[in-house]
Amino acid sequence: MFHKMEFVITRCKEGSTSLGVEEANMVEAAITVNINPILIEFGPFRLSWYGLMYVFGFAASYFLVLYQLKRKDFGLSKPDVENLYFYLILGLVIGARLGYVLFYDLKMYLADPLEIIRIDHGGMSFHGGLIGVVIVGVLFSRENKKSFWKIADLIIVTAPIGLAFGRIGNFINGELYGRVTQVPWGMIFPRGGTLPRHPSQLYECALEGGLLFMILWLLKDRKLPDGSLLAFFLFLYGAFRFFAEFFREPDVQLGFILGSFTMGQVLCSLMMIGGVLLMAYVRMRR
Repeated sequence: MFHKMEFVITRCKEGSTSLGVEEANMVEAAITVNINPILIEFGPFRLSWYGLMYVFGFAASYFLVLYQLKRKDFGLSKPDVENLYFYLILGLVIGARLGYVLFYDLKMYLADPLEIIRIDHGGMSFHGGLIGVVIVGVLFSRENKKSFWKIADLIIVTAPIGLAFGRIGNFINGELYGRVTQVPWGMIFPRGGTLPRHPSQLYECALEGGLLFMILWLLKDRKLPDGSLLAFFLFLYGAFRFFAEFFREPDVQLGFILGSFTMGQVLCSLMMIGGVLLMAYVRMRR
């Protein structure tokens, strides 16, 4: 059966007696995001919105890659792309899961190692997924005697579309929400308590998804050294995510790990440094 998606304008004053007048007014006017994360459920079969976003993201990336192949020679055939995407999906999922384990909650997973394979319980890291995809890309390029830098530039242009879908999935799940706020568009996420928060998933969708895609798509037709688009992606994603993290609630098991900075910001700082170093490297190779 299909489950209903709903956005509820809250008028409930439950608990408002313990709040100040201004906070109570915020709560009364805020939108509560209350969406069932399961889209379809039929017996043991379940299709989640988040899983569907992964499908949409990979499909969009795949067709955008085929579109580029019609206009420029990257040394890849359609069967090559199909094989590549099979391994990219594996690299992304495995890397994202292991990245979350290592970067965000290693202590818990060491105590219960079987939980590592329970992807349905949540916990995926973009940075881990990126590492997984890069490793798979390097291995694929060597095995098939292709240029890794050309392939990286071909694929990375489409990555922001997948990121945008992923953030929409986070929003639907009511996870990775923002910090408490008084802005008029603040939303209440049941997992985050009763106070309005920044819909930081939508900020990231716009920055890491829409804006980053437009920039890379415009740059792809310029005469740049192979690997340049990957370098731009590393730096710009890092910068956009670093900024958005100021509005996002830190992971509860980590909090702030370096002064007022989160784990995401630390990892994104490394990405920005990597982007600058890679750009210098590809320009020297030219």
